Amino acid sequence: MVDRRDIGSWLEGPRARTSAPGEYHGQRLGMPLSGPGSIAHFGRRLVGVVIDWLLCLLIANALWGVGWQETGGRSFIPLAVFAVENLLLVGTLGTTIGHRVVGIQVRNVAGGRAHLLQVVVRTVLLCLAIPALIWDRDGRGMHDRVANTVIVNVR
Repeated sequence: MVDRRDIGSWLEGPRARTSAPGEYHGQRLGMPLSGPGSIAHFGRRLVGVVIDWLLCLLIANALWGVGWQETGGRSFIPLAVFAVENLLLVGTLGTTIGHRVVGIQVRNVAGGRAHLLQVVVRTVLLCLAIPALIWDRDGRGMHDRVANTVIVNVR
């Protein structure tokens, strides 16, 4: 029988079955259980990316007249705006507008801000979408794992 523990809450994301009892996201990386510096949960990350995506759609519509249901070659303009937003803001501030609203930040796993190469790799994989949907035991998407970054709470 499949129950809630097997699939997890939609706000927390699925839990890996290989984690030991009492283990939490980020423990293996030396992150605290909660508070600033702890791994951001799925719900916060989802709200942040939705805010960013809506802003990118608005910008694409305002500057290039790309509609909400655009098809053809112009349908990738919002994705390009999203990529530029991530490259510029995460590369300089460590956070996008959506991240800042929900109180999360992208950091290097070793500590401190992510380096430019990490931001580029992370952004390219994030724009492919599928890597962001594959998570490890620490709750990091494949795009963060490959780039050696982590999204943490700042408040």
